[in-house]
This record gives sequence, structure tokens and C-alpha cells, in this order.
Amino acid sequence: MSRSRLVAALCVVVASACGDDRDAAAFRVALLTPGSIADGGWNAGAYEGLREIRERLGAEVRHVETRTPAEFEEGFRDFAGRGYTLVFGHGFEYQEAAARVGAEFPETVFITTSGDTVRSNVAPMVFELEQATYLCGVLAARMTETGRIGLIGGIDLPSIRSTFQAFRGGVSATRSDVEVREVFIGNFDDTAAAREAALALLEEGADLLLHQANAAGRGVFRAVSDRAAAGARVFAFGINRDQNAMAPEVVLASATLDIPAAFVEVATRVREGRFTAEPVRLGMNEGIVHLVLNPRLRARIPAATLDEIDRIEASIRSGELVVPRGAF
Repeated sequence: MSRSRLVAALCVVVASACGDDRDAAAFRVALLTPGSIADGGWNAGAYEGLREIRERLGAEVRHVETRTPAEFEEGFRDFAGRGYTLVFGHGFEYQEAAARVGAEFPETVFITTSGDTVRSNVAPMVFELEQATYLCGVLAARMTETGRIGLIGGIDLPSIRSTFQAFRGGVSATRSDVEVREVFIGNFDDTAAAREAALALLEEGADLLLHQANAAGRGVFRAVSDRAAAGARVFAFGINRDQNAMAPEVVLASATLDIPAAFVEVATRVREGRFTAEPVRLGMNEGIVHLVLNPRLRARIPAATLDEIDRIEASIRSGELVVPRGAF
């Protein structure tokens, strides 16, 4: 993306059209996302968080979609150069750009949503989504009839592999005989590729699928829905937001994040001068991570399994059970 195109893209504004910067004392917050805010999941949640910051904190807010490391850096630099107080890079992949640009603009705070990079004005907000995907793994292990389960990722990132690791942990702790296969399609937008990957896993006998593919995840839901309409007993899991309604006949549950609440919390700390350059970890006990069962399919889950899920969640919340996760 050329600089002229990036500046034009920055005019996709939540509050007002591009123009002269306002009073230097204004609280300005920007968001960079790696994909469409219409994905119904990861990026949509971040955009909702940006709107909540505008509504609840009175901030001037803007958003731009960035696809490459060069665009990450250019987006950070453009906002920081115009005096923005806080810029979110929504994903693990934004860390290096945040560190480089943060060194040039010490008055701007840069937050990445995942990662482990910390500088004086750079910190990660780490969602403990693994707590919910572990429970998905337990549920999948109890619900599978074929003993085969599939995982479909977009880009192969440590943060995504970590949620898959937790899912596998839930499966293996419940049934050691269940096979879990994973596939990465290499992007977050290609619904056709995600659908083909899902169909391939279903053909191999998988009867439950979990995706971590953002907008491309719609292709997974489509494949599972088509197979269910043909008479197969197959299910899927939603991710990042409550996606149960996106395919209500097949999405058994969703591993969710309250990204808007997390965004508002961090933005409040920055605005009030309480920002500390350290990882901010947010999970079930902070009210950010949840497993949300699909009420339309709840009756398909045995009562004993529902009780088991409740017991395991209580163990996670108490700290008795530490869910496996990647080292980041």
C-alpha cells in the first residue's frame, strides 16, 4: 500500500472525516487490524472496542486495515506523528513494528493484542483464550463419534498455535484415543480455501472442527453446515466472539473474548496516566474469556458432560488447573 493509499484509508473514521488535527490535549486512539472488521470475530471485536473507547471515554478514534509488516510500521508512524495518544496493533504480528516506531515516538503508547514485546511505551495485551479453547477440546472429545477432530488456522502464528495447543490439551486429558489434525491456509480472508480445508478434514472422518481463521472461518461454517444438511452428524466451534448465531445448527459453542471491555480498560489506564509497560493478561477471572454454549444445541450435550465442563472451568478459575499454552 502506497503512502497516499494509506492516508486515504485512514479516512475510514469512526468519529469524523480526515482534517486538521484537533487540540493537542485531545485523547486520540487508533486501531490497526490485519483484516476486515466485518469478519464477525477477531477484528470485529477490536473495532467494537474502538467504538466503546469513543463512546465511554470521549476519544477521537480512527481505524485502518493493514496487511503487511511495512503497512504495520507505516500505520503506527502516521498516527504517532499526528499526536495520537494510544495506538493498538491488533495481533501478535504487530510487535516488531510497534517496537521500532515506539522508539521514535516516546509520547505515544503502543499496545499489541498478543505477544511478549515490552518497551517503555510498548506492551502486549495477552488474552488467555486458551482457557476457553481447552474447554472446547474437552467438549469435542466427549462429543466426537468418529474419534477425529480438525483444527483450521489462518496464518501460522504463535498466538494461534497456542490456542490449538490448549485445545489439544483438553482433548488428550479427556480421551487419549482421539486424533486431532490441523491445517493452516496461509491467510485470514480466503473463505473458499477454508471451506476446502474443512471439507478435506470432514472427508477424513473429522466430525468436529475449530477454526482460528478470522473472516475465512465463514468457509469452515459453510462446509460443516452443508455436510450437516446432507445428514451427517458434524459440529463446529466459534472463536474470539460468540459465533453461535453464524451457523446455529452446527456451532456447538464459542470460545469468546470480551475485546471491547479489554480495550476500554487499557485505554482508561493510558488516559489516566496509569499505564505500566508490562504484559496485561486477561482471562476468565477478569471477565474477558468465556465458553458460550449454543442454546439451540445445548440439549445435544449429555448432562454429565455439561457438569464436567463446569467442574473443569472452576478448576481453571481457582488456579488448580493451568491450561497448556505457548511460550509467549
